Amino acid sequence: MSTKQDYLKSQVRINNLKIENVHNPLGVDAEKPRFSWMMEADLRGQKQNAYQILVASTSSKLDEKSADIWNSGKVASDISVAITYHGISLEPSTKYYWTVIVWNQDDIPFQAEETAYFETGLKSTDGTKHWGGAKWISMDGKDVNSDGAPLFRKESKLTGVVREARLYISALGVYDAYLNGQKLGIVNQGEKLKMEFMPPGWTNYDSTIHYMTYDVTPYMKDGAVTLAAVLGNGWWNSRISEEDESPAITNYYSGEGNELALLAKLRITYEDDSVETVVTDLDSGWKATDSGPIRTNDIYDGETYDATMEIQGWNENGFDDSSWNKVKEHPYRKLYPDARVISFNWDTAQIIDDLDQLPQSITFYQDITDQESSKNRRGTINIDSSRTVFKAEGEKDCSVTISDKDNVIFDLGQNMVGVPRITVQGEKGTQVKMRFAEILNDDSEGADGPEGSIYTANLRTAKATDYYSLKGSAEGETYQPVFTFHGFRYVEVTVVSPNTSVQMKSLIGKVAMSALEETGKIVTSHPDVNQLFSNISWGHRGNYLWIPTDCPQRDERIGWSGDTQLFANTALYNMDAGIFLENWMEMLKDSQEAYGEGTFHSASPSARFSDFMGVVGNGGWADAGIVVPWTVWQMTGDTTIIEKNYSAMVKFIDWIWSQTKESYRGPGSIGDWLNFEGTAKELMSDAYYAYDAKLMEKMSLAIGKQEEAEKYSRLFEKIKREFIKNYIELDTNGKLTLKSSKGSPFTMPNFYSSADVVDNSQSGLLWSLKLELYENEDQKNQMIDLLVENIRNEEEYKRLHPDSNRVNYAENTLAVGFLGVNVIAPVLSETGHSDLAYSLLLQDQMPSWLYSVKNGATTVWERWNSYSIEDGFGDVAMNSFNHYAYGAIAEWMYKYMAGISNDEANPGFKHIHLQPNIDEKGQITSVNGEYRSVYGTIKSEWKIEDAVFHYNVSIPANTTATVWLPASDLDVIKVDGQPAGSQDGVTITGHKDGKAILQIGSGEYVFESTIQNTILIN
Repeated sequence: MSTKQDYLKSQVRINNLKIENVHNPLGVDAEKPRFSWMMEADLRGQKQNAYQILVASTSSKLDEKSADIWNSGKVASDISVAITYHGISLEPSTKYYWTVIVWNQDDIPFQAEETAYFETGLKSTDGTKHWGGAKWISMDGKDVNSDGAPLFRKESKLTGVVREARLYISALGVYDAYLNGQKLGIVNQGEKLKMEFMPPGWTNYDSTIHYMTYDVTPYMKDGAVTLAAVLGNGWWNSRISEEDESPAITNYYSGEGNELALLAKLRITYEDDSVETVVTDLDSGWKATDSGPIRTNDIYDGETYDATMEIQGWNENGFDDSSWNKVKEHPYRKLYPDARVISFNWDTAQIIDDLDQLPQSITFYQDITDQESSKNRRGTINIDSSRTVFKAEGEKDCSVTISDKDNVIFDLGQNMVGVPRITVQGEKGTQVKMRFAEILNDDSEGADGPEGSIYTANLRTAKATDYYSLKGSAEGETYQPVFTFHGFRYVEVTVVSPNTSVQMKSLIGKVAMSALEETGKIVTSHPDVNQLFSNISWGHRGNYLWIPTDCPQRDERIGWSGDTQLFANTALYNMDAGIFLENWMEMLKDSQEAYGEGTFHSASPSARFSDFMGVVGNGGWADAGIVVPWTVWQMTGDTTIIEKNYSAMVKFIDWIWSQTKESYRGPGSIGDWLNFEGTAKELMSDAYYAYDAKLMEKMSLAIGKQEEAEKYSRLFEKIKREFIKNYIELDTNGKLTLKSSKGSPFTMPNFYSSADVVDNSQSGLLWSLKLELYENEDQKNQMIDLLVENIRNEEEYKRLHPDSNRVNYAENTLAVGFLGVNVIAPVLSETGHSDLAYSLLLQDQMPSWLYSVKNGATTVWERWNSYSIEDGFGDVAMNSFNHYAYGAIAEWMYKYMAGISNDEANPGFKHIHLQPNIDEKGQITSVNGEYRSVYGTIKSEWKIEDAVFHYNVSIPANTTATVWLPASDLDVIKVDGQPAGSQDGVTITGHKDGKAILQIGSGEYVFESTIQNTILIN
């Protein structure tokens, strides 16, 4: 090997090998798993020209001659994402090893640093094949909704020395599983045990249920093995699936309750290669009881735990279970013979210890004062300042004594999703009660208690209360709920048992979320914007829990498709969410089959809110079935989600056609939800129909369906033509009016409080501009002017529009609802008005993103006015303080403020658009953005000092970028301190609209330029 090659070998690395986007996964059931890797380099301009994948039955066979499962050969390609397997058929429950060789642009090969592996699951979908006779078992003799979470156990002798063991397990309900007394978790190499939270999550149980796979080899000892589990109701036996308007419409829902069940197979391989299995069945000794400590559990209402009923050793070898009940077979297979039982092998919901939230204050009170003089006659809590800890400063051990006369409020400082973990000491049988809230009461009419107490009215029927009865341990005892979760910042603790007290030694907020890798971050010079980004991130964490939900606290927590699609781009910047959303699309597709004639639905899984407010094919919601695959493909470069769902997407477009035919109108919509300026629901539905057609054209091309692409192109043009005819009105002078008020009356519930529909509405103009729904540039420019005038909302605009809802609000405010929130800032930047996008971002009067920040929010609210100092709480019927939808502004923050954007023609950030847009008023003078794409980490960091734009860039190996650099002219640009034209790897291709355009290869760059027309406010 030459010296040059030796040097390159030290500077270029192939790593981050993944199968199905997971490092060394277990339970892979895909027939053709997807391979991916990253190329890292300390040199500029490195790229992949070819690859070779080797898969073998043992690590010793991972070479070109010996690879006995698959040798791809040298493939000329620069793609390193979602390369599908094309080897021999993979066997179930089998471990395979793999590696990849990559050739760079100089045809020098680089071997991956790690030997990776993956292990297949049971490779069946019927819940029978390869399950070794396992049955769904339930506790015999238990009434469906009787108290007591059922415990199951079975002890088996080991017949040899165990080499490895795998557990495949699922539940109708959720489970906590144990092997030989140890709680099961996930152990990644070099990491501590991670505890899953309420597996196997939520699905359309009548169509699909997941099973989990664990490496349980470390648990096998002592010549015997006891497999045990406790089951909770989870989503299977919960009113979460009850349709409010028509009970029991969800296929699997029963108003009388659903019986819980366990399915498991323990596969043990001994040193002599013999294999033994332990499965859930009826005649091998499985026993069950419901006399354990978890007395009640519900997602909405909380958990009741009686530690005096703990059964010592119940999940260990040698326990006497002779008094326990027998088990019976659950009729799941008969009820749903076509249901699929499939492997879940991506990021599960977990308790994230690194996100622990500690008390910032602890407030004691016993009575209420000022009831007569307070504005709402509810009074104010009378704080006991002698015991109140005003600045706990995040102490884990913050011991306080609580009597039965006390109300104690722990403020964790952050609205979060999860459960409390308490360590408490007291007499046996003493019961402690915990209630949860996102916000405290004020003195407004909407308050539900005295000022300073916890506000819970917005939880609606969710009780959100945990009870713990002490066992009386002298050293103290620790409790953490396992079968419920809450959305909360505040925990109110009281002692229920009369004439007693407890010592609360600690209370920690344990965060639960789907444990997706966090891939993006933004830090600016503006503290309020930084707080907004933090609020968006926390809202995202809390509402990605097995599925994408709307809120985590009230009696809802549903997989709303509208929220999901409009936040998807932000989600994919914030986290490695591609497979997560791909999984949810499977549920949306299941719901399409189960609950409709071909349309996608407003929510999934279950049928609850599936056709919300009676609107079938709800525009902006049902279209998630098109928008989510598009967004995932654009952000990851992986077309699998398109291929998996293409027939369902076609069915949806065909269904719309069947409803409206040659009118080329959308099927209907609930409109721009929670807006401050109304847009006709018909316009929103029509716009989304056009959007669907445009995206279908592009996705069809991506998977080689040219004929279908042409069909959807024609469809878009017809929809566009009808849209223009229906909504664009020109007077005799050519002055344009967008008739966004044109539509039929639509009665909304009282809690909706929508503004009246008007012409030239913000959302109507935004979607018309986004989709180019106009005839010519003059109409486009008029639309832009109308939009800008509306948003600026200056005195002259108000004078000319005295009947407009806009007269009630400040200049530079938005008026959009859910369907405009992710469009408004990007459209402004794309039409040359990033200055106005910044004005909206930095506005702190209602409605605005910073209004909630100014009012102390730590997550994004459901409404622009979920709370206001002037009016107090928003309508109690629908008012969440943790709703990520309006957090979709982060998409603009990544793409335009930080300037990290994908190139639509080269998905997955294979080619990157670096397009930082500066704040011309100088309120934000620096932005540091970072995003870990499927090809590696992209950094975009800029600051302005004395009219000099400093821009540090890093793009990963095997990618290229176009840079739009703010610069007064080309002569003022420097790269690494030298004139740009003299730098290798940098090509200047033009100058337009105050920005130099440059092409760069991978690597790190330091740019400088002089900028113009910028007012810097210090």
